[in-house]
Amino acid sequence: MKTILAICGSTRQNSINLELLHIIANLFKEQIILKIFTQIADLPHFNPDLDNENPPVNILEFRATLRNSDAILICTPEYAMGVPGTLKNALDWTVSSMEFSNKPTALITASSLGEKAHPALLETLKVIESNIDESTQLLISVPRTKIKEGIITDAKTYEEIMNLMNNLIQKVA
Repeated sequence: MKTILAICGSTRQNSINLELLHIIANLFKEQIILKIFTQIADLPHFNPDLDNENPPVNILEFRATLRNSDAILICTPEYAMGVPGTLKNALDWTVSSMEFSNKPTALITASSLGEKAHPALLETLKVIESNIDESTQLLISVPRTKIKEGIITDAKTYEEIMNLMNNLIQKVA
């Protein structure tokens, strides 16, 4: 069974993004192992000097987790019209080490709007050479109206998530 690393871009305990990742894990539990990574806030601030000399242990562990995954799913909100700082920091730690290079990747931006963070994240994911395309990206505006108590209540959103995940799984099959 293939392993997909799910990175939650929110640091909130009751994040709709984290809830969505748990829903996806449940929906696809017969097809994949979805490991949810929520420790992005624990990663130190990116510093190229540290990266060149002796990366911190938790960065080495994060990179190994990325390398050992068959694919990556990022689910994130938009903060102040941009990419959450902790998520961008985590991605910056992979620029020189190339864990995303050709790695099948999906991006879900689930936020009130998300119109600014989503394209910014796509640019970052392209720079780090992730294998992402139109079929593995999704913007869900106002997700709290579409996801309630662990259930995707909006039929269109449900269909879009199912399509995105099936496309990601197909890339690693």
